[in-house]
Amino acid sequence: MPTFVYMTRCDGCGHCVDICPSDIMHIDKVTRRAYNIEPNMCWECYSCVKACPMHAIDVRGYADFAPLGHSVRVDRDEEKGVIAWRIKFRNGQKDMELLAPITTKPWGEHIPKLAQVQGPTKEMRDSELLFNEPKYIRLDEGDIHTLKSNGLKMKAGVYY
Repeated sequence: MPTFVYMTRCDGCGHCVDICPSDIMHIDKVTRRAYNIEPNMCWECYSCVKACPMHAIDVRGYADFAPLGHSVRVDRDEEKGVIAWRIKFRNGQKDMELLAPITTKPWGEHIPKLAQVQGPTKEMRDSELLFNEPKYIRLDEGDIHTLKSNGLKMKAGVYY
């Protein structure tokens, strides 16, 4: 699902340019708005979508993800520790909201070098989890974040 920018929402802050690992998000020198110079080269990491403070970047969904004519909106809520992907179908009557915990490190923190990280124990190697997975999905803080622990509740198919 390559990204695209709504020019009317973009304020040209450059957060998407700074975070794009494939260096395809650029700022137009004339309009001072971001744009994806090579959509077919998009890695689909959605870092730009999550980083955009103006919610100006959307994704084009694949047919197996959402039918043609849909729109996908992303809302990152740092306080609740979740990212919500809202899919609005073209009939306008059906919405779907997917909620996921934020598993990335907070802004400004550096990822430690592997040489500085303690290696996995035998118990960790025998586990079905990936190396440091409990730590990065916040299982080591007690339990994985849930709707209830984030103060959210489901009402008519939408999370509040």
